[in-house]
Amino acid sequence: MGTVGWIIYLVAIMAMFYFIGIRPSQQEKKKQEAMLAAVAVGDTVLTTSGFYGVIIDMTDDTVIVEFGSNKNCRIPMQKAAIAQIEKPITDEKN
Repeated sequence: MGTVGWIIYLVAIMAMFYFIGIRPSQQEKKKQEAMLAAVAVGDTVLTTSGFYGVIIDMTDDTVIVEFGSNKNCRIPMQKAAIAQIEKPITDEKN
């Protein structure tokens, strides 16, 4: 292989690393950011700790989550600690 062959080989290896390692993590990060942008008061959330709760108040990067049926268990946490969102079901029948 000449010099051109080595350059093509190195470019192919770098492209493979990009499509296997870097690109999927970028796409996952975009999905997470879109999910956090769609969070609203009243949504049921699953935290990264495994707790389910309802968002009762929000600021730019912090949410206050109410856990369980005890109305006194309200904990402020970062939005980044939200792993999953469940929107409340609304009845759209007229």
